[in-house]
Amino acid sequence: MAKSDYYELLGVGRDASEADLKKAYRKLAMQHHPDRNPGDKVAEQKFKDISEAYDVLKDPQKRGAYDRFGHAAFEQGGAGGAGGFGGGGGFGGFADIFEEMFGNFASGGRQGGTSNHGADLRYNMEVTLEEAFKGAKTNIRVRTAVPCGACDGSGAEGGKPPVSCPTCHGTGRIRAQSGFFTVERTCPNCHGAGRVIKDPCRACGGTGRVDEEKTLAVTIPPGVEEGTRIRLAGEGEAGVRGGPPGDLYIFLSLKPHRIFQREGANIFCRVPIPMTTAALGGSIEVPTVDGARARVAIPAGTQSGHQFRLKGKGMTVLRSTARGDMFVQSMVETPVNLSHRQKELLEEFQRETDDNDRGNNPESAGFFAKVKELWDDLTD
Repeated sequence: MAKSDYYELLGVGRDASEADLKKAYRKLAMQHHPDRNPGDKVAEQKFKDISEAYDVLKDPQKRGAYDRFGHAAFEQGGAGGAGGFGGGGGFGGFADIFEEMFGNFASGGRQGGTSNHGADLRYNMEVTLEEAFKGAKTNIRVRTAVPCGACDGSGAEGGKPPVSCPTCHGTGRIRAQSGFFTVERTCPNCHGAGRVIKDPCRACGGTGRVDEEKTLAVTIPPGVEEGTRIRLAGEGEAGVRGGPPGDLYIFLSLKPHRIFQREGANIFCRVPIPMTTAALGGSIEVPTVDGARARVAIPAGTQSGHQFRLKGKGMTVLRSTARGDMFVQSMVETPVNLSHRQKELLEEFQRETDDNDRGNNPESAGFFAKVKELWDDLTD
């Protein structure tokens, strides 16, 4: 008798995703499970057929072989070399047998082929420079799988405990002879759990968990940097049927600041300085990342680009009481919107500068001297 198409058995298209396959199988498995249809041979056979179909299609390699060769991929002497050791046991080719034998040996022969451990989750959070400096406490909302309240996470209606799987007698694996080999594989009835639920919970479909949005308190320590990861243990997805939950990992990124730039534990700030202050000397007040102010002495003749170091005024160092430094970079500002009197004074200053050679502008004098030498060399 010809076997039914696996995709048709599960009621999905050939382009179905892994999530679509899982959803379709879960729905049909609940409907035709032998525990829910005692004595119904048709339902029992249907359950076996859809379990076999899902077992093949959920595995990318097996699915690829099935899409190319159909059922022949898992039969004796199947096309493309996929068969050869299949036959009466209904198992895959030699690669499948090798995986079942040596894969099980490598894993220490543990029972069960599936994990009920919840998945880890990632959450991206953006923080300000001030929050990164001082630390902060905030709440986030995360949508994830949480234990089902109707069955207390057991997956059984009314919270009843699962019973030993009648197919594998609680071992989670079954054995079959295939030629010279004795092959052990995951039980198709309980999928390696060793236990089955007679009456699945209607609220969660027997998984023991439901999707829900929950609020979590997050503490951001002082000194965090771009890419810092915060782990909230046990706040990931809930495990299947009471399995251990995963973790939640929060990845931090820093918002750009209007004034400060950060490099590690140091803070950089470009500050405009009036031309007169730069020429005559003086002092300026600058803000610091901790919200305070710092006074910087400006020596006479300060040029644009000169850096002033304020020791211990930078960022907090993560997991330490130390702080980095702050560097103030001067940016000498040329005055604009001059009054008539201001222009007269500058013109007078210019004439005074031209009339005597006291080296008021050593940088420009040195530059143009080099330019003159270059021109002289070109004309020689």
